[in-house]
Amino acid sequence: MIAILVSAAVALLVSLFGTPLFIRFLIHKNYGQFVRQDGPTAHFTKRGTPQMGGVVIIVGTLLGFAVSMTVSQRLPSVSALLCLYLMVGLGFIGFLDDFTKIRKQRSLGLTARAKLIGQGFIGVSFAVLALGFPNEHSRTPASTKISFLRDTNIDLAFFGATVGLILFVIWANLLVAAWSNAVNITDGLDGLATGASLITFGAYVLVGVWQLNQSCQRFAAAGPSCYEVRDPQDLAIIAAAIMGACFGFLWWNANPAKIFMGDTGSLALGGAFAGLSILSRTELLAVIIGGLFVIIVASVPIQIGSLKLTGKRAFKMAPLHHHFELSGWGEVTIVIRFWLIAGLFAALGMGIFYAEWVVS
Repeated sequence: MIAILVSAAVALLVSLFGTPLFIRFLIHKNYGQFVRQDGPTAHFTKRGTPQMGGVVIIVGTLLGFAVSMTVSQRLPSVSALLCLYLMVGLGFIGFLDDFTKIRKQRSLGLTARAKLIGQGFIGVSFAVLALGFPNEHSRTPASTKISFLRDTNIDLAFFGATVGLILFVIWANLLVAAWSNAVNITDGLDGLATGASLITFGAYVLVGVWQLNQSCQRFAAAGPSCYEVRDPQDLAIIAAAIMGACFGFLWWNANPAKIFMGDTGSLALGGAFAGLSILSRTELLAVIIGGLFVIIVASVPIQIGSLKLTGKRAFKMAPLHHHFELSGWGEVTIVIRFWLIAGLFAALGMGIFYAEWVVS
């Protein structure tokens, strides 16, 4: 437990005190935000606000995790390295996207093709590696079984190991793409994605701690409700580090934002969330814990579908938070209420997670 607290505290301090220094650097380099022309007019005042703040979140997470490993005198597990690889890899793709926007002085960064290739490479390599590196209990970081609260009986390797590997790579990449883009789309108002991420990763700290205390590998006489997760403690430490980094960053990202996380942060956070869900064997539970992200990203295809089928808009503007802006809600009001919704979804997910253990 000490390692988890240290991880969160170090990441929080790095993010809280490192962000203003990074803001000064970005202002000195004139690395500012470009605002979409078809968005709410109130957002035009945000033009020039420093972005790429996700760099601080990533650095804070890495330092928090490293200090935690040092304090506990442990080496990082394969699961931890894979989750951090996914986070940093997608964060790097987001950084290239943000830097392209700044260099070319436009609101669009990398081409869709370049972004897809980059995300695909990170996602495929993560998926392949996650099915390797068995430990002394023959547990690999991930499993070919679809998971909800734990692995279900739906096994992608039912038709053979090779087919299972291919299907798992596809499944894992769908999750990575879905969550990274969900957080990216949610990052449209000051502090919205940061606060929601703080809540959802906080829920995964609890998931990791509970799985550690009920681990099949940790206790020789573990009961039928134990968890087969390979490295729950390290996953909890990573979740705590991200939570702490988001906490410190939110101080500067809350309205009126002094800095935006940019694609650097949103893709990194989405990748880390996908990685935690896969490695903790809670892939479908993540849909509930991260329910706010699901609702917001779902508003986009709903809007498109409504326009194509009926010729009318389902919302005044998509994604959903812009609909409420155009409906006259204040930005702070929207963000706080969406945070409350994120908290309700996280609590619901944790309630289901605990209830399953109690009755099993």
